[in-house]
Amino acid sequence: MEGNAEQGGGSSLIEDLPTVTTSRRLADRKVEKFEKNIKKRGAVAETATKKGNSYPVGPIVLGFFIFVVIGSSLFQIIRTATSGGMA
Repeated sequence: MEGNAEQGGGSSLIEDLPTVTTSRRLADRKVEKFEKNIKKRGAVAETATKKGNSYPVGPIVLGFFIFVVIGSSLFQIIRTATSGGMA
């Protein structure tokens, strides 16, 4: 009787597992990741939020831009002065 209970009485491991589709597993993984991020909210490192005194452009680009703007202004002033006022 003992052998009979092992063969037919119990269900197999595969039958006990619930059937979960791949999309459901991916959705559960996404929700779990979202929940972890929610728990971390407000605990951001200070260096990640503030960059300090860094400029969005480098000093060479800024110098070139100033050179072009001031140079074109001076060129226009000289051209206007030599042509008699009306260009």
